[in-house]
Amino acid sequence: MTERPRQTASPDAPVFRFAPSPNGRLHLGHALSALLNAQMAESIGGRLLLRIEDIDLTRCTPELEQAIIDDLTWLGIPFERPVRRQSEHFALYREALDRLQAMGLVYPAFLTRGEVKARVSAFEREGGLWPRDPDGAPLYPTEERSLGEAERSEKLANIERHAWRLDIDKALHVVGARLTWQETGDGPQGEMPADPAAWGDVVLWRSDAPSSYHLAVTVDDAAQGVTHVVRGLDLFHATSVHRLLQTLLGLPQPVYHHHRLVLGPDGRKLSKSHGDTALSALRAEGKTPSDIRAMVGI
Repeated sequence: MTERPRQTASPDAPVFRFAPSPNGRLHLGHALSALLNAQMAESIGGRLLLRIEDIDLTRCTPELEQAIIDDLTWLGIPFERPVRRQSEHFALYREALDRLQAMGLVYPAFLTRGEVKARVSAFEREGGLWPRDPDGAPLYPTEERSLGEAERSEKLANIERHAWRLDIDKALHVVGARLTWQETGDGPQGEMPADPAAWGDVVLWRSDAPSSYHLAVTVDDAAQGVTHVVRGLDLFHATSVHRLLQTLLGLPQPVYHHHRLVLGPDGRKLSKSHGDTALSALRAEGKTPSDIRAMVGI
């Protein structure tokens, strides 16, 4: 299929972005998000950018990145070039982390996932109820916030693997004001109250992954001048964290549009990790871009 002409929107036009990770093949859920981004950008004379979110250097590959571009070209989605790759901007994310560190808002965290899981299990076996984030994951224990400088320095010198986490209580104290975001999506609409505290002390940087999703996506949206974030409802609550980071770092606030999800036969959202049918497989079966649009309800 011939790719549609590139957009000719002015540089100061609204900016949308489609931001997949090249750690698997795109499926129908990605198609819905990409098509909605393109449709909404076109409707208001906006620009559509493609961002490759490849901070996971062990799972993301150039071959899967090319497969993403091939799928989008086949669908006729006219994204602008050059493509932005997160792997080329680690220094920018580190600069943001350093700013938060200078504000006294981040701390090194040394517990492994296994250690946290064991602690949570022991606590709940005794009848306690460990707090969980909106995705159902246990919140990280908070005692490392108050480690003394000597103990913290010793751990940093002797424990190779650690993360940097945001002290949510200090961060909210610095912000002070009530946080909200403007929502136009398929769920609640209007001015949404942000609740970053529900996520606890989120990870901002890992030893095995330069930056975290929360920090990188917040910095990238600002760096690319994104004015409209169109993504799935599964990320609705994560917007609270992004609004907090935007406020702390003095970054602009986009308008958010969280759209419905494409669900599998078992009622769960489609996922690359579960091997859900890829767009490339549907194309090989003879499906057309029009068929894909119909399958996702566009």
